Amino acid sequence: MTEKRMSRWYFGGLASCGAACCTHPLDLIKVHLQTQQEVKKRMMGMALHVVKTDGVLALYNGLSASLCRQMSYSLTRFAIYETVRDMMGSTGQGPMPFYQKVLLGAFGGFTGGFVGTPADMVNVRMQNDMKLPPELRRNYKHAIDGLYRVFREEGMRRLFSGATMASSRGALVTVGQLACYDQAKQLVLGTGMMGDNMLTHFLSSFIAGGCATVLCQPLDVLKTRLMSSKGEYTGVSHCLRETAKLGPLAFYKGLVPAGIRLVPHTVLTFIFLEQLKKYFGIRIIS
Repeated sequence: MTEKRMSRWYFGGLASCGAACCTHPLDLIKVHLQTQQEVKKRMMGMALHVVKTDGVLALYNGLSASLCRQMSYSLTRFAIYETVRDMMGSTGQGPMPFYQKVLLGAFGGFTGGFVGTPADMVNVRMQNDMKLPPELRRNYKHAIDGLYRVFREEGMRRLFSGATMASSRGALVTVGQLACYDQAKQLVLGTGMMGDNMLTHFLSSFIAGGCATVLCQPLDVLKTRLMSSKGEYTGVSHCLRETAKLGPLAFYKGLVPAGIRLVPHTVLTFIFLEQLKKYFGIRIIS
């Protein structure tokens, strides 16, 4: 008789919130780098500029919106992916094939990306606010205030500005994170050299974070530009054309800080998730 622990549907959201609290400054710097019209500062230069201009706490601007985003976007995608994966795994047919994990991850990520678009937009705006002149700053007090003011001042449609891009990015990053994590963990455990422990979780999530960074960076750049715009882009295709004028590397602007942020975020998310599963998961005895 063996005991196994299954994740509860909301564990992914909680784990992502824990990771976001640790990596939020990196996310803020990434947004600042991506919204530069010209490459004026690198990662360390931007971090020092933010601290000198607005203080150390400015690195946590928009944290409430980031947490709100994780409890909508990440909770949704993890809930869909893990619930369906565990349901299919309980049939006794063994692990899902990789292509099914990719399809499931894409569907869960696309859905989560759409659900999390309003919080994601407020998150980008709050992080980017300090770059604007004082008279143009939106000065949202927190995530809920931002959501309410966008709805009141700009309408429901504006809340879902960039939803196509956010959903597409969500699909790619979920494939990179969840599907690749599961596959990497399966392959590592299959070697018989390592057990289901912290080192395995770290190695698998590190691989997943790298895959997710490369897959989603071009869409992440476009999404950030659309969400932080003040009407200069008429749509996704216009934003794509304007970004393309800056050259192919413009789509990978901020790749290093994006990786520096996304890889640790992925590692922390899965380590937190595995610990939540270990101590508070649903017990399955077979």
